[in-house]
Amino acid sequence: MTSLFCDEALARRIERAEVGLISALSRATHRRVGYGDGFLTPIAGGVASFADDDSPFNKIAGLGFDGVPDSATLDEIEHAFAERGAPAQVELSQLADPEIGLMLSLRGYRLESFENVLGRPVTGSGAAQPASDIEVRRSGDDEFEAWLRVIVDASVHPDTEGVPWHDDFPPDVIDRAQRDSFSAGLMRFAALRGGVLAGGAELRITDGIAQFAGAGTAPEHRRRGIQSALLDARLAVAAEAGCDIAVIVTQPGSKSQQNAQRRGFDLLYTRAILVRPAGDP
Repeated sequence: MTSLFCDEALARRIERAEVGLISALSRATHRRVGYGDGFLTPIAGGVASFADDDSPFNKIAGLGFDGVPDSATLDEIEHAFAERGAPAQVELSQLADPEIGLMLSLRGYRLESFENVLGRPVTGSGAAQPASDIEVRRSGDDEFEAWLRVIVDASVHPDTEGVPWHDDFPPDVIDRAQRDSFSAGLMRFAALRGGVLAGGAELRITDGIAQFAGAGTAPEHRRRGIQSALLDARLAVAAEAGCDIAVIVTQPGSKSQQNAQRRGFDLLYTRAILVRPAGDP
């Protein structure tokens, strides 16, 4: 398979899809909590999202491909996060306008972590045959609670390879976030090993992009091909839906990145995680 080259146009398209994903998840949270203190504020082609206290959807995503945000808008957004006791966290692509990184640094943002965005063409996915004891299928609503328990358990026992995730969320926060993901309409997949529910994953399709998300494997079933099988199953669904690009976000040097690259995903770009603590003036 030919390696996928990521130029500014493709990065813009992927970041636009990310904005759509974060917006959909944040709106689902707002519906659950009766809106509460939540907000979704457009900013220079991206979005500033506050979903709920301690939510993984509290962030500024998609900046850098539609001009540089003005200081007044950033002032308002930073104040809104601070009022809710939350830091302003920006996920900034390395292909974004370099002026934004400098601007954020001068405003007191600190580089805290990185995450990798990988992608591959969907056409000709050539899915491998999973091990004989592994079955992957779409997961229905009647299975949601069991599926959720596997995902939450996987998050409590993260893989220790590679750079750790910047955020470390407790089980109750992951539980609520996944319920909001369910409400937002993401497709769910279940992996069974020997007839036992062993792993799960999610998929969102938008603008020809298949966004792979929410993957997890129960600790006792790891290193058995579960995640590779889930990748292949979602690639097949993406192909049926007419997608041309599949995208997954991983931590640098992680087992997830290794699994993705074995399935033909290329490293497209890295996002810097820049944080301005809530108490900063």
